[in-house]
Amino acid sequence: MVAANWPGVDPEWPREIEVASTSAADAPGTVRRWHLLDNGPQLSRRGLAPAGTLLCVHGNPTWSYLWRTLLAAGSDPARPWRVVAVDQLDMGYSERTGTFRRLADRINDLGDLTDALGLDGPVVTVGHDWGGVISLGWALAHPQQLAAVVLTNTAVHQPAGQAIPPALRLALHPAVHKWGTTTSDAFLRVTHSLAHPPLPADVRSAYMAPYRGADRRAGVGNFVADIPVDASHPSFPALSGVAEGLRGLKVPALMLWGPRDPIFSDRYLKDLINRLPHAEVHRFEGAGHLVAEDRDIATPVFQWLAGNVEGVSEGESTKPVATPAGGQEQDAAQPAPGEFRPLWHPLQHQASGPAGADTAVVEMTPNGTASRSLSWRQLDRNILDLAAGLKNAGVESGSRVSLMVPPGVDLTVALYACLRLNAVVVVADAGLGTRGLSRAVKGATPDFLIGIDKALAAASMLGWPGQRISVRDLPATRRRLLGAETSLDTLARSGAGRGPGHSTDMVDPDAPAAVLFTSGSTGPAKGVLYTHRKLAAMRDTVAETFGIRPGARLVAGFAPFALLGPALGAVSVTPAMDVTAPRTLTASALADAAAAIDATVVFASPAALRNVLATQDGLSSAGQKALERVDLLLSAGAPVPEPLLANVQRLLPRASLHTPYGMTEALPVTDISLEEIQTADADAAAGTSAGADAVAGAGNGVCVGRPVHGAQVAIVPLAPDGTAPGADPVTEAGIAGEILVCAPHVKETYDRLWLVQRESASLPGWHRTGDVGHFDAEGRLWVEGRLAHVVTGPDGVVTPVGAEQAIERLEGVRLAAITGVGPAGTQAVVAVVETSPPVRKAGPAEPQLAGRVRKAALEAGVKVSAVLVVPAQPTDIRHNAKIDRTRLSRWASRVLAGGRPGKP
Repeated sequence: MVAANWPGVDPEWPREIEVASTSAADAPGTVRRWHLLDNGPQLSRRGLAPAGTLLCVHGNPTWSYLWRTLLAAGSDPARPWRVVAVDQLDMGYSERTGTFRRLADRINDLGDLTDALGLDGPVVTVGHDWGGVISLGWALAHPQQLAAVVLTNTAVHQPAGQAIPPALRLALHPAVHKWGTTTSDAFLRVTHSLAHPPLPADVRSAYMAPYRGADRRAGVGNFVADIPVDASHPSFPALSGVAEGLRGLKVPALMLWGPRDPIFSDRYLKDLINRLPHAEVHRFEGAGHLVAEDRDIATPVFQWLAGNVEGVSEGESTKPVATPAGGQEQDAAQPAPGEFRPLWHPLQHQASGPAGADTAVVEMTPNGTASRSLSWRQLDRNILDLAAGLKNAGVESGSRVSLMVPPGVDLTVALYACLRLNAVVVVADAGLGTRGLSRAVKGATPDFLIGIDKALAAASMLGWPGQRISVRDLPATRRRLLGAETSLDTLARSGAGRGPGHSTDMVDPDAPAAVLFTSGSTGPAKGVLYTHRKLAAMRDTVAETFGIRPGARLVAGFAPFALLGPALGAVSVTPAMDVTAPRTLTASALADAAAAIDATVVFASPAALRNVLATQDGLSSAGQKALERVDLLLSAGAPVPEPLLANVQRLLPRASLHTPYGMTEALPVTDISLEEIQTADADAAAGTSAGADAVAGAGNGVCVGRPVHGAQVAIVPLAPDGTAPGADPVTEAGIAGEILVCAPHVKETYDRLWLVQRESASLPGWHRTGDVGHFDAEGRLWVEGRLAHVVTGPDGVVTPVGAEQAIERLEGVRLAAITGVGPAGTQAVVAVVETSPPVRKAGPAEPQLAGRVRKAALEAGVKVSAVLVVPAQPTDIRHNAKIDRTRLSRWASRVLAGGRPGKP
């Protein structure tokens, strides 16, 4: 046992201790030899008093080496913590006892060890794999010493009727078990192969070191054999005791999870969340079973300790358990509780009033005719009927229901029925693609999945969680094939006339209501959790900002607005289009939808508007007249160029054109009209929008106007390295920085993304948007791009949007992207251009185009080092407009290094 051979382990940490055993597995008076990694003596030698002790327990077939990063972080003189990482008996370098130790024995063993060490409070248990169960068993048995618990991929309960994970089933098979776990080292190698990225050779060797030889692996086999597969197993009572005991555990809890785990999947995380609803949770997308190897867990653990445990004395109550959402505190901008009106209040008002018989929602067929419509009274009745049916099917307060239904009557009824039951609706775009959508659904772990046949087929094939409900009644064979237990039609019939069984106005305003997923254009799509209060505030903000009152008639070319329409009391229709691909909206489809309801309001993304203009020659005279009656057009989701709006204005001559700026986390934030854009552009051209000493160039970016009703906006100035580290928001003109927003409709939290939420709310009361911008002298906000896309070159910080817009004004250029290539601080600025007509192959631009691009960018204040062309920019699927600059940066780096261009 030579610690020098263990990468990342300080030679002072390993130690051995003799412990008197009280386990039923041992004879009275037995003494066992334990090996552990312990930085306590090192801290004492340095004269450092630890804030507490982390008691770290590994699973099977790892050992204390798993926790070396926590030991290193705990040894920091600035914030010392004692870290005791144990090798369980028969594991790692601890004694091989020759006895079969069950779960209850191992929990008892850990208590013997901590007694021998004299550990008192505050103690934070940290567990992984089956070490999670054992650490929790210790925690429940030592409430006076316990300060908090930290869990990484583990489980405490096996649902009845559900099989254990396939990998464990194989390891337990009589024909495989002994050979796979003991005779050979196959179980170890398979476990080590679960790391993402693969473990370095020296780290893999360190994990293997204590288990070389079959006689050293008996504990590995026994651990597997002790898995309680059902109630008949000897360790089942001990496991159940831990599982049920968690429901009364009120200390702070943190769960750090690797979703790519074939053993402890998200269903086990969901079970833990249900037992510890106050826990903070962070899922590291892309990480797997060995999450402590795949990601830096030390930093978040010690950040979390600083806010939840440090400063707690022995026996003292820890920080009070917070609401699971843990979002921003209510501010003066939010309505008082007595003023709260649930999202569906205007819908009910319309249904019970004189407008009850008027049309509320319309569906369009692909050929442009109305296929189905409901009045307000019918819509409200259908919602109540379905709510009753869903309740009978098991949907209750807090149930998560994934909705995979295209915008229209069915989706509207299902959404509001779920909300009235206090269920949490989960909405993720099919446009995320199979992989992205699957990741989102599995991460949200819905209890129910309501979907069209295509969605149910994907659920069956990809193993999505949740009881499946089809939209229509299905033949028995197809129902079995898709795994559908019932249908919306059946549930609505079963609930007809009965109502949901309770007043649907009795809703907790601060209870979770929806998890809405972002577009995934800047990384994996994130779930954004909204409470009922936040959704209602979003409705009120939209209504007040744009003057949308009950009776308005809305064409929604963007799914969220189709769902918001009934909440505004507005008649709503979705045009015939693929809502997952906005650029499929044609002028005729838009006009047909507008004519169907005599529309006054239209919402469409920039990509949709481009195609509407491109197809306007196919408009009939009736279609043109329908569009001419529109009073208001809203377009958002990506920057909207002024020339595009000017062309749209000719198509909708009466409409006031607005381009609200916002995001899934806060929709909307600011608003601006076409006339205001033209004024701002004129001011910028005249050099009057910012002071002479401004950091941001006048007009550098897209002018998005002023804050909407009830919102405040500020800036955190950029540092030379492209970050925004400050803590003092400013509103002065000309200072470029990260955009902050404070409003009653800002999201509550990110769903199961504690680290992301912590960063986004690091300035109390503000949401950090991740966008970069500045104010001009008139108080208007200009957006310059994403913080993650800022280029840091030798001449300073470069934000992308201003130069991109200058390039896009060139003839023959459709879309442009500015990205950086090379190390931070010395990055070269590269322009990637999509031409019109498109080039056949991606690669360096021809000299004439490159020269024009460089000149246009330079006039916008950006010096471009290289110009590349692509047939099509890689854009997000939700808006077909947000360019994936990170992906382009990797591609451009390869091309400029002499690699084959290929597809970006």
